[in-house]
Amino acid sequence: MMKPERTPASFSVEIDEQPSKRRAVFSKGVQNVGSWHVISEDDALALASRHRRKVDDDSLRLIDDLTNRPLDPLFSDARLTQQKPHSKFSIWFTRIIVFIICIAVGFVGSVFVRQLNTDPRKQVRASLISELEAQNASLKKVTTEVTDLHAKVVKQSDSMPNAGPDSTLTQDEMANGALPVKGPGIVFTLADPVASGATNGAAPRENSTSHIRVVTDADLQNIVNQLWKAGAEAIAINGYRIGVSTSVRTAGQTILIGVNQVTSPYKIEAIGNPKDLSQQMSSKSQPDLYRTLNAAGINPQISRTYSLKLAAAETTNVSEAKRSK
Repeated sequence: MMKPERTPASFSVEIDEQPSKRRAVFSKGVQNVGSWHVISEDDALALASRHRRKVDDDSLRLIDDLTNRPLDPLFSDARLTQQKPHSKFSIWFTRIIVFIICIAVGFVGSVFVRQLNTDPRKQVRASLISELEAQNASLKKVTTEVTDLHAKVVKQSDSMPNAGPDSTLTQDEMANGALPVKGPGIVFTLADPVASGATNGAAPRENSTSHIRVVTDADLQNIVNQLWKAGAEAIAINGYRIGVSTSVRTAGQTILIGVNQVTSPYKIEAIGNPKDLSQQMSSKSQPDLYRTLNAAGINPQISRTYSLKLAAAETTNVSEAKRSK
């Protein structure tokens, strides 16, 4: 078996092209060389004078002072001065003064923070609420007095000699809600979805906003109108009789019957023929009403009763209207 021919380590170089020996930069032969450039003697002297170190340099003096003498001599002399020790009275007096100042600063700071956290609108709201409550109480008192006086007038009129009961007047007063009435009828009950708990927190919301749909004054007005249409003779909502001048409206977030506030559940009592009223107010006779309420999570309930008793409605004085012949 023949051995492969061995490749030469390097190619042979011509004698004329061989590199000449040169001194390496870090060889011992160049340690004493001052410059690798060829300069004249005058330039060498000027260059040597330019790189000469200045002994009296200010920056060197500053570094030397900071290194060897960092402490100011005046400060060293001040430390050598002996001060007189403070008396116990002055020490305790100073402590008491500092303690009083700290208490004063803390008290003023707490008052300032308390004023910052106080909402001035709360006082205004509280004042308005108290004023509104006082006005409502006064109005309720006056209304009660008017109702009592009207009842007394009716009683005195009935007790007059040779004056028999005026059936027409009595009928008109009962129809207008000026007299308390009793009789059979139905109870139509409505409740807000959240209050009724029928939807377990998934109550339907209004289309335009994210508010939960609740019973409104428009719903109560619609039901009262349907009851009048069905033949009801007297109607009351949560115990407040609907008279000829009784309004059903909303003030803010509150529903008012006249001037009285009512909340859910709304119990609408109507005196009339229980069978006719229940049939006229059923889901078969009022499909649109029930569809709208059921879509909002409101489920009306109707119950018949044979012993409803409604109080008289609040009446107002007629000052501008005159009897026409």
